[in-house]
This record gives sequence, C-alpha cells and structure tokens, in this order.
Amino acid sequence: MTGSSFLTFGMVFAFMALIIAVLYATKRNSRNFSDYAVGGRSFSSWFIAMSYTNSWWPGATYTAFFGLSAGAGVLGLYALAYSLLGVTAMYLMAERAWLWGKRFDLRTQCDMLGLRFDSKAVRVVASLIGVICLFPWLVLGIQAMAVLFQFASFGKWSLAANLSAGVILIAVRQIWTVQMGMRGLVITDLVQGITAYGGSALLCLYLLAFSHDASYANLATLPSQLLSLPGHGGQYGAWYVFSLVMTGVIGSLCWPTSYQRIYTASGVRAVKKGTVQTMIIAGGFYMLLTLVALAASGLAVVHANPQDGWFTLLYHVGGEWLLGLALIIVLAASMGWVDGCVQVCGAQIANDVVQVISPRSDRQMTVIAKASMGVFMLGAAVAAYLAYDFPRLQLLAQMSYQGIVQLSVPLFLGMFWKGGNRTGALASMSVGFLVAAVLTWIYPDDIRALGSLTPGVLALGVNLVVYLACHIWLGQSASEHKRVAELFAAGHARSGDASALAPTHGGQLTPDLYSPRSSK
Repeated sequence: MTGSSFLTFGMVFAFMALIIAVLYATKRNSRNFSDYAVGGRSFSSWFIAMSYTNSWWPGATYTAFFGLSAGAGVLGLYALAYSLLGVTAMYLMAERAWLWGKRFDLRTQCDMLGLRFDSKAVRVVASLIGVICLFPWLVLGIQAMAVLFQFASFGKWSLAANLSAGVILIAVRQIWTVQMGMRGLVITDLVQGITAYGGSALLCLYLLAFSHDASYANLATLPSQLLSLPGHGGQYGAWYVFSLVMTGVIGSLCWPTSYQRIYTASGVRAVKKGTVQTMIIAGGFYMLLTLVALAASGLAVVHANPQDGWFTLLYHVGGEWLLGLALIIVLAASMGWVDGCVQVCGAQIANDVVQVISPRSDRQMTVIAKASMGVFMLGAAVAAYLAYDFPRLQLLAQMSYQGIVQLSVPLFLGMFWKGGNRTGALASMSVGFLVAAVLTWIYPDDIRALGSLTPGVLALGVNLVVYLACHIWLGQSASEHKRVAELFAAGHARSGDASALAPTHGGQLTPDLYSPRSSK
C-alpha cells in the first residue's frame, strides 16, 4: 500500500480536535468523588445507549472481529448473539441496580457486591478480578490504535512508532477523562458513537450496495467452510459455539465498564430505554460489518491478512479518502472504549481497593484514581507491543471472558435471589477465577476432551456449586436475613415510600435520611 499520509493524518487529527472542542465546551469540575465516578447520575437514554455501545464494541472490533468473520466466516456472528442477549440482561437488571446505586451512593459494580453481601473482602476481590480481566481488552484497544497509525502512515512507521503514537494520542485524550471523570466520557461517547457505529453502518451499506469487492452478490458465492459453525467436523467439538455464546451472554453484565453505565443514567426509565436503543445500534452495525467481512473474504488483500481487512478493503475500494474514514471510525471506537476501560479501572482501584483497605478523602481518592489510570495505560502499552503479532487476537478477548464470568454467580444470584452469604460469594468467585485461570493457561482456546467446552464454562460450574454449597452449609443468620430483605425492599420502592431504606456508603442499612430521585 502506497500513498500520501497528509490526508489520512489530517482527517484523524481533525476528528481529535472535534472531540477536544466538545470536552472544552462541556467541562465542569466534579463536586465529589461520586460525581466524578458516575457523572452525577444525570444522563438520558441516548447517552446511555451510545455509552454502553462504546463500552462494548472497541476499535478491536474492526481488527480482531472483522478478521474473525473474514477468516472463519459465520462464526463471527456469535458476538452478535451474545451481545443482544447481554443487553437484555441489562434491561432486566436496570430497576434494582439503579435504585440501589442512587439510594446507597454506589459508584461501581464492586460497590454493589460489597453492599449485597455486606463484605469488604467481596468488594476487593471483585474489583481485582474486573481489573485483571479488562487488561487484555485494553491491550487490544491499544493494538487497534497502532494499526490505525500503521495505515495512516502507509506502513512507513515502525511498530514502536505506531504504538507510541497510539498511546500518546490516547494519553492526550485521557487528560480530559482524568479531569472530568465519567461525565466527560459519557458526553464524548455520544459523538464518538455516532461516528463509529452510525458512520460504519452507512459505510457498510455503501460497500454492500455499490462496491464490486464487498457486494451483497458475493454472499451467494461464499465457500462452504465460511458458512458452517465449528462442531460440525473439523478441529472443534459440538460445545464450542455454545460455550462462546454462553460466556458472552453471562459475562456481558459482569464487565465493570458495562455495569457502571447503569449508574450514570437519570433514572430506571433512561436505562431501560437506552438498552432498547443499544440493541438497534449495536445489532445493526455489527450485522452490517459482518456481512461486509464475509463479502470481502475472497478479496486477495483481505484474505492475505484478515485482521487488517477493514483498512485494506476501504483503501482498495476508495483510496485515501475511504481509508481516512475507516481510520476515523476505528479512532472513535478505540477512544471511547479505552477511555471507559481506564476510567472504570481507576475508579475501582481507588473506590474498592484503596478506600476499603485504608479510607481516604474524596480528593485523595480522585488523585489515586488518576494515578492508577496512568499505570494501567503504561502496562497495557508494553503488553500490546509484546503481543502485537499474536496470530488470533480474538483469543485474548475470549480468554478474558473466562475470568470475568466468574463474577456472575454472586452478581446475578445476589441481585435476584435473597439466598447466599458472604462466604459463598467470596469463595465461589475466587475458586471459579483460579480454576478458569489454570485451565485457560493449559487450554487457551477450548478443552477438546470435553467436546470443546471452554475453560470458563467449566470453571463457572464449579463456581455455582461452591456458592450453593456455602448457602446450604452455612445459611444466613437472622440479622443477615432481615438486612437482605430490607435491601430487596429498597430495590423496589419509589420516592416517597416511607419503607425505603438507604445505608451509609459501605453497606450498613440505616433509616432513609433523604428522598431519593424518582425513577421515572
């Protein structure tokens, strides 16, 4: 690929300038750490929809997952299946999650787990699992940024230069994320989401309708191996696709980046309406992207390197202008996702690890969160360099799912069932995560002897058994039973309900001292 980088870099930096202008126009200092961590719980459904979509589909969607569809065919649709089912789970959790968050001043997913089980240890362990499992995704996001600069420079820059440029660009963007917290992130997610997902959907429609190399007509001539799922012969067994979809669905609301979007909403209605809008946005854009990947799979430049196919296809069809648009789309998706990932990890380290072990003031917690963001970014940049030539990038994403789903047992059962106890919550997710880690080290993709069941699904079964065994063996004390019953009652009550309860931050229930905002 040859060409002038003046146009491509100009388009990239023009978009970056737009995002910075939006940030300057909406900049406001946070009143306290809660405002910093959840943006004042003030955003409408469209902000929630775009923010949730931006937290779900990173720039790596256009590299790792485009490559999966172009190289392995309809297997790429598994991500669409679990995404839509996962958003449905968010819809079902919206009321209780938001009401608990508002009334009990919850700032993170781990905050909720600590409240539900009245346990600091549960809160700390859940936070560490979340941060560890987000790390591979941040690596993928930084690698996507490096690929972006590789194509913007038409291959003239070295790998180190591409990675450094990507990290510097994200670091510049992080100046405002660090200053404004979740408020700045959600506001820019709207602009970035319209660009990344609305823009790519329109571009895909154009390619399918008017280009020869990725047209609808090409779908009728796809080879049979791209139209069959693993499990019907070949290297994978019958349980492989089931395992991928199951971990995706279960893990969708276990991601701290996704769950925290619930707390930024102005009310329950905003969360529920936002999830419906997310289904339309995410489902439509990813389906079109997969169709384009399949239609272009026979093109020589795509077939030679499927993970770079998004860029090579657009350049092949429309030269530097379409390549520039492809770069802007990946930049918008990458910035939104990396920003969310880094912000949430910083908030969790400050709020759910440092604050639990050694309480700090709001100002100190904000400083700790900012410092954590910098360390997290630096570590991911080093890992991105070392793993840059990994042949199947989507495996990094799949491996992270094996760990994050281990939060699901105490998270989902804790939210919808009054049973269980703190010992079971701590033991189940700890044992499940360790089993998943060991098995994933041995079997990074699937366990052939078990019909290609993935390590995370097997570990999840162990996780559930441990949780239920602790419930049967230890049960709940009378005081704990009463506390949980009051907590569930508060998850249904509306403002003005005299029976509503609100604890101080940390989990102990106390009489309601304020009138919570109505969940319209």
